Amino acid sequence: MSSATTFYDFEPVDKTGKPFPLSSLKGKVVLVVNTASKCGFTPQFASLETLYKSLTEKYPDTFTILGFPCNQFGSQDPGSNDDIQSFCLTNYGVSFPVLGKLDVNGEQAAPVYNWLKEEMPGIMGLKRVKWNFEKFLISADGKVVGRWASTSKPEGLEGRIVEEIEKARKEGTLAGASGEQAKLS
Repeated sequence: MSSATTFYDFEPVDKTGKPFPLSSLKGKVVLVVNTASKCGFTPQFASLETLYKSLTEKYPDTFTILGFPCNQFGSQDPGSNDDIQSFCLTNYGVSFPVLGKLDVNGEQAAPVYNWLKEEMPGIMGLKRVKWNFEKFLISADGKVVGRWASTSKPEGLEGRIVEEIEKARKEGTLAGASGEQAKLS
């Protein structure tokens, strides 16, 4: 298993195939979602975008969503990274980062996903992602603090995310001066 101790220790690839250091998000609360373009849960992109805009307006520079496209479940994200980006923007106006396609389970699973599953196993202790649009919540200090199944609607997570932002603000782990902004909200 990886020697990583926080979410911010990983560098998955972005949509162009270049490393995307998660350390650049240190101090933010992050909702991680494995996405797919041709899934029954794909309309969650709209709810995720609404959640993202709402929270970044209320708590500037304190929260982000990271989409990780995955084609492992029913081959529901077969397109290239460019196709996926275009789909997300055109159909759902997605403005949060959607990174490069990766595997979340199996021998080729991305190290960040192996770590997420190890840190917070699923139901009955299973260390695998069950389907598209499973969600992990990462604290401002890089720990996994929540996990939800595909059926959990993004709008239902807002309260828990705000709790985590407020907790980080109180602990002083929230990114930059945005903590002051969050107090005013």
